[in-house]
Amino acid sequence: MGVAQVIVAAYAALAVAEPGKTYVYGETGWPSGGRFRPHRTHQNGVSVDFFVPVVNAAGQSVPLPTELTQRLGYDIEFDANARYGQYRIDFVALGEHLHQLKQAAKARGVGISLVIPEPRFLPFLRATPRGASLSASLPFMKGQAWVRHDEHYHVDFAVPCKPNRN
Repeated sequence: MGVAQVIVAAYAALAVAEPGKTYVYGETGWPSGGRFRPHRTHQNGVSVDFFVPVVNAAGQSVPLPTELTQRLGYDIEFDANARYGQYRIDFVALGEHLHQLKQAAKARGVGISLVIPEPRFLPFLRATPRGASLSASLPFMKGQAWVRHDEHYHVDFAVPCKPNRN
């Protein structure tokens, strides 16, 4: 099993657990692998960026804007209260997504080797119903990444290698 199957299964579970919530995946890499600028990773199909789930001023789950003028969403900068204009990060939805990714990965013999969120937002995530469990079971990056992660979170999957039978 691979990363794509894990992601699809997690989204299927989210459709049941969080109906009406909007989730947006970002980037994985090139189909043939290799350097994927500006990323240092995303070269072999096991690194995925997911945009943070957000609600608008009316409290409705909506997709984070990913227009070209905002570098496909990567130029969005949330403030210290996890707000950007009319948008607010939905940490409960984010926690549920990470939980479903973890469950789908485990069921398929895949691990999660690293999660890179924005460090200043970890207290918000830990305060959600899934927060304590996620903190205890997922390997969150300690410290700041080389690029900010306030509008997205990065997940590295650990896919076991199949032995070459030749």
